[in-house]
Amino acid sequence: MKSASEEPVPLHEEFIYCCGAATHVLKCGPWKDLSKDESKNLPRLLFMIIPGNPGLAGYYRTFIQALYCGLNQQYPVWVVSHAGHCKPPSGMEMIEDTDIKELEDVFGLNGQVEHKLNFLKKNVSKDIKLVLIAHSIGCYITLEMMKRASELQVLRSVLLFPTIERMAQSPQGKLMTPLLCKLRYVLYMPVYLLSFLPEGVKASLVRFALRGMKTCDESSITTSVNLFSVDCIANILYMASQEMMKVVERDSTTIKQNLKKLIFYYGTGDSWCPQHYYDEIKMDFPDGDIRLCEKGLRHAFVLDASKEMAAMITDWLRDDLTKL
Repeated sequence: MKSASEEPVPLHEEFIYCCGAATHVLKCGPWKDLSKDESKNLPRLLFMIIPGNPGLAGYYRTFIQALYCGLNQQYPVWVVSHAGHCKPPSGMEMIEDTDIKELEDVFGLNGQVEHKLNFLKKNVSKDIKLVLIAHSIGCYITLEMMKRASELQVLRSVLLFPTIERMAQSPQGKLMTPLLCKLRYVLYMPVYLLSFLPEGVKASLVRFALRGMKTCDESSITTSVNLFSVDCIANILYMASQEMMKVVERDSTTIKQNLKKLIFYYGTGDSWCPQHYYDEIKMDFPDGDIRLCEKGLRHAFVLDASKEMAAMITDWLRDDLTKL
């Protein structure tokens, strides 16, 4: 008889329309439908991942599998891509979302917040508690979700490498803002030309770009091939340009109102949210659960440290889960 760790992890993949935008959903566990019409066997808790940018669900495949196993396969773990950041496979039938009207700017930062709220409204029973695990700009989106929809039963929000303030003033922001806000259209033509390359060549280019890493998650390589799509890259860069302009002041009011539900995890060498951002928020909220990485993990932890991050999170939440 196989042990739980040796058994294949149930992973369900969907491409849907949400708010009129193509959306990729990965669901770990046997629960495919958590809507209010589901049977009485609904779980008490859903772990939902809010990605960074690029917001492709595939980058988090290993992470949600490791998290699901770390939770003893007791709770579903889902990751929902950002609107328009995925390229649906050719021939796959798309399921049109007719219940929720299209948003005016679903690919922008505000639209991505509403996109996640509408997804939850449509696909998850309001009786199910939530653990929101957010990464990078997903942390800003998560705080906005908690601000706009206080009725959500959020047990905990884990904010990993949180870009929630002064993005354009960060070391990486200073470098990227001119490119994202003024020159991003220049990138479309080379991406368009590269899109005609065979898939194997695209994967080789991704491996070459990531050659400096000692280890790299194979799912990250296959997911990165999506970046050769002009539609995807246009939506990714558009959202990023809005991040530079709109993520300015930290929303300390929302943080204060939800402080007991929040866990912050900052990097020591993170050029998107440098360590002095950690020092300042730690000073402003001395009673908050605000942690500084001691393991040297990179901002894009999904590239090579998904299992390590999942193990840390399950340890952090152990007490919360025993109280359910």
